[in-house]
Amino acid sequence: MNQTNLTISELQAAYSSGTLMPQTLIPELLGYAKQQEAVWIYLLNDAEIKPYLDGLKDKSPQTHPLYGVPFAIKDNIDLAGVPTTAACTEFSYTPEKSAFVVQKLIEAGAIPIGKTNLDQFATGLVGTRSPYGETPNAFNPDYISGGSSSGSAVALALGAVSFSLGTDTAGSGRVPACFNNLVGVKPSKGLLSTSGVVPACRSLDCVSIFALTATDANTVLQIAAQYDGEDCYSRENPLANQKPVLTKAQFSFAVPLAEQLAFFGDDAYQAEFNKAVAQLEALGGEKKVLDFSPMLQAAKLLYEGPWVAERYLATQEIIENNPQAMLDVTRTIIGSGNKPLATDCFSALYKLQALKKQADLVVEQVDFLVAPTAGRHYTRKEINENPIGYNSNLGYYTNFMNLLDFSAIAVPTGFTDNKMPFGITLFSFAMQDQRLLAYADKIMQQNQFTLGATNWPLNAEQTNTNDNAGFIDLAVCGAHLSGMALNWQLIERNALLIEKTSTAKAYQMYSVPGQVERPALIRSSGECQSFEVEVWRMPTEHFASFVKGIAEPLGIGKVELANGQFVSGFIAESTAQSGKNISEFGSWRKYIASK
Repeated sequence: MNQTNLTISELQAAYSSGTLMPQTLIPELLGYAKQQEAVWIYLLNDAEIKPYLDGLKDKSPQTHPLYGVPFAIKDNIDLAGVPTTAACTEFSYTPEKSAFVVQKLIEAGAIPIGKTNLDQFATGLVGTRSPYGETPNAFNPDYISGGSSSGSAVALALGAVSFSLGTDTAGSGRVPACFNNLVGVKPSKGLLSTSGVVPACRSLDCVSIFALTATDANTVLQIAAQYDGEDCYSRENPLANQKPVLTKAQFSFAVPLAEQLAFFGDDAYQAEFNKAVAQLEALGGEKKVLDFSPMLQAAKLLYEGPWVAERYLATQEIIENNPQAMLDVTRTIIGSGNKPLATDCFSALYKLQALKKQADLVVEQVDFLVAPTAGRHYTRKEINENPIGYNSNLGYYTNFMNLLDFSAIAVPTGFTDNKMPFGITLFSFAMQDQRLLAYADKIMQQNQFTLGATNWPLNAEQTNTNDNAGFIDLAVCGAHLSGMALNWQLIERNALLIEKTSTAKAYQMYSVPGQVERPALIRSSGECQSFEVEVWRMPTEHFASFVKGIAEPLGIGKVELANGQFVSGFIAESTAQSGKNISEFGSWRKYIASK
């Protein structure tokens, strides 16, 4: 096994110190990868790797965040000059340019070392549906690795790369993560471009990220999440979904009703889920048990509804003109895709929209929702005996995510008695990827498991929130208070409420009229009192845009708190004294309530 710790931070530190060089590491990893059974479809040779290594000559770990970082690419995602097969030789083509996401990662210094095995045409959650062989689980080859992104998950778990790319239409970026002790990011739809990706269901497809840690996943996501004008499904990454994000000391999460939990006879997985929920509570989580029926009903639409027609459309040339090129199980599943009528499609879309409304009402009640990533871990023998039925069971908790436009992160939380990995999925509304990754990191820091199937330790990379370390504490006293009219401006900038307190008895407050009435806090030498304030911790990268929106006579200065501490906060020019003096209320909230 490769002994070099390939987590991005460790690798960059080694490169920066000069104890390791990409020119020596990458050939070693290629040699190691060649020993892995049914993991790779194509590994780059020395001549093909050379341009990527040569491209590092004018770069460094200080200028390029993925400098010399090796990664794997699922073989339904294009890499320039290398065949894309989607695990079907007859389908193979050689692209002239790389997929948009791959190119962005390469520009950041990452080194692709090969294309990985997958369930043919990304149809499956098992990792056994490939003419290139069944990809064995990284912990026990008798068990499935999970699919369709099987090779990408196992290559990473075995320590051949630092991260890998998969795709996730119905769970393919989460189930393999669960089965191989990895973080699996199923990003919000459209956040990562699908230009240069062989479609499965084009309206639902996501490029997914496998990482050893939530921190690594975050690093890759922020580089890859760039808008692609050539992808009609591409979406801008909003300000609130950009790093850094802080977790709450007290948070809420939801789990399904007891009767909605399905483990398909796997008592070990049920026990591990119960442990994971208990751990979330111990970390400060308030558990709510909510009705997940809108999600579970939506999940059934994916294969029982007309969306299978998208898979048929994506493979139409092969399935109509050369059907024998497909594996029997793949052809059976996709072959039914020419049967739905247009009326079936619209009927399903109406039903999905209704379920989306219901599901959103559930999601908005908590900070995030929690489910097992998979309900059971099957052996390869079991899957081969019932390839379609058991595969469907694996999608029980995953199939609804893209249909309902949710973001989701699979995170390891434990091991069964027979030393097989287990994990949960955190999910919420679209564009909550960063927030979910922050909680995933919180879980991982608590568990301190070794990474993937390696013996590499999880190093603490907790966010530093001290002064000048990327955050600023801001005291607000008026319309930005929790629940007030402008509080959303803090929320969208990933600010976190850290304290409810009051000012020193040194201020007066005036009402400033306008489209949104605002308070003016003025320090005075006369008769003064204290006022209700909240202190919010905001990433400094968002502070400038926040200050830009502040209209005179208000501004940002230093506000003295009741404990004598000075923090940045809202103050006002003396001209604000022409407004109504509302100091008697001692609180903007009380003043508004009195009107």
